Amino acid sequence: MKKKVIALLLAAAMAMSLTACGDTSKTGSTAEETAKQEETTKESENTEKAEESTLVYGSGDYTRINPAMDEHCEINVLLFSGLTAHDADDQVIPGLAEKWEYDEDSYTYTFHIRDGIKWHDGEAFTADDVKFTIEAIMDPENGSENAPNYEDVQKIKVMDDQTIAFKLAEPNVAFLEYMTIAILPKHLLEGEDMQESDFFRHPVGTGPYKLESWDAGQSIVMTKNEDYYLGSPKIDKVIFKIVEDDNTQAVQLQSGEIDMALLDPKNAENFKNMDGYSCYDMTTSDYRGIMFNFANDYWKENKDLIPAICYGIDRQAIIDAVLLGQGMPAYGPLQRNIYNNEKAEHYDYNPEKARKILEDAGCKMGKNGFYERNGEEIGFVLSVMSGEQDRIDIAQAAAQQLQEIGINCTVDIPAQIDWGGQMACLIGWGSPFDADDHTYKVFGTDKGANYSSYSNEKVDEYLTLARQYEDQETRAKYYDLFQEELQQDPPYAFICYIDANYVADSDIQGISENTVLGHHGVGIFWNIQDWEIVQE
Repeated sequence: MKKKVIALLLAAAMAMSLTACGDTSKTGSTAEETAKQEETTKESENTEKAEESTLVYGSGDYTRINPAMDEHCEINVLLFSGLTAHDADDQVIPGLAEKWEYDEDSYTYTFHIRDGIKWHDGEAFTADDVKFTIEAIMDPENGSENAPNYEDVQKIKVMDDQTIAFKLAEPNVAFLEYMTIAILPKHLLEGEDMQESDFFRHPVGTGPYKLESWDAGQSIVMTKNEDYYLGSPKIDKVIFKIVEDDNTQAVQLQSGEIDMALLDPKNAENFKNMDGYSCYDMTTSDYRGIMFNFANDYWKENKDLIPAICYGIDRQAIIDAVLLGQGMPAYGPLQRNIYNNEKAEHYDYNPEKARKILEDAGCKMGKNGFYERNGEEIGFVLSVMSGEQDRIDIAQAAAQQLQEIGINCTVDIPAQIDWGGQMACLIGWGSPFDADDHTYKVFGTDKGANYSSYSNEKVDEYLTLARQYEDQETRAKYYDLFQEELQQDPPYAFICYIDANYVADSDIQGISENTVLGHHGVGIFWNIQDWEIVQE
């Protein structure tokens, strides 16, 4: 970044000095002098443009930006804002709402919106936009994976343009957390298809940056929002350059084509002793595991073998080989949460126990080195998304370990995941926020983010009760029971929590490196309005 700017400034300065060397002994304005003056003016303007600060981020691709329907995405917080927000410690703080009250008797939250909030198109932001957004998420016809977060909402009342109340049917202590959801403009989306509207390729929000252009598959260009409620951002422009492959991102970081990226550990390691780069090995609540598709006939017949799969994975070996020792073994979804149950049984690596489970279930070793039951070989295809090298490496390592205990696990890297048709997937989830996030809607029966078709009545009961009690001791009791039941009836073979390995040009200042991040680095941009590019 600094090399580019310095080169442009030097070129401009050299051109200006050459212009100053012209003949100035004659008075009056000649065509030659006028041309030189115009050239000097253009060069000065070019210098000013060169000083415009731009951050180029190596990003995965987007087919749409739709925070109401989709889960957390890195780009959402740049373009949109919620009534509440998160601070550096992932605690809920005021956002578009400057304050709120809660009536315990009626389970009602009343939010008071700040004065003067405007959409990027200049229209006034009102409570009607909030009502429209939450109702759109709640509408089952829209198929939002965020709908479970608001299923307790019984009534939404707009008191005036800046006041809105939500009456819940039952207490939900995560409700303030869920009001961090991006609010969408009613005046641009009313009557539109909330899954297919072209708005989601031309989004208008209230966030620190507004969309300037979107070249599909190439880049998303955003310019700072001068009217942002927390003040105009310090970086003028942010470009999400679409570079889906980790290895390519590393190459483009080194060449200066991008200024920042989330890399896999092996690529990030190469930058640690390289001048001009800052490496951030950030703690996350982001875990990886094998998600079993229980809608697939294979697991209807072989679900009893899943504990053998869980015992057959050497988690620490994968962390050491793939993640270079960064991260920790995963046994459940709440290990980086205050409600983690440390006493819940672990499926620690135990190949002998894995084989015993298989043999006790009637499996016998076949001539190809894999167990068989009822004449059918025990094995499955593990699908993994392309582009993320560490995810691919984790899947391949786990598959090899399972083959060694007699389960014929093979890896497939499809261009697109077939959620309904696959046998299993190397999944990633994990939230640094309230424990209800990434549990209730991920493991609850028929909930919006339950892509495994997992269903367990006790899990449903414990998760429902846990969200209803503000008392930490009571919540802990139900989350303990939830985690113990997951161990008895595992939806996933949890493998590891990963660190987020960000590499950035060292000129970029303001990154909050101690914030615990979520899935796919969500949270890194929470304070991007305060980031700046400091030329040294």
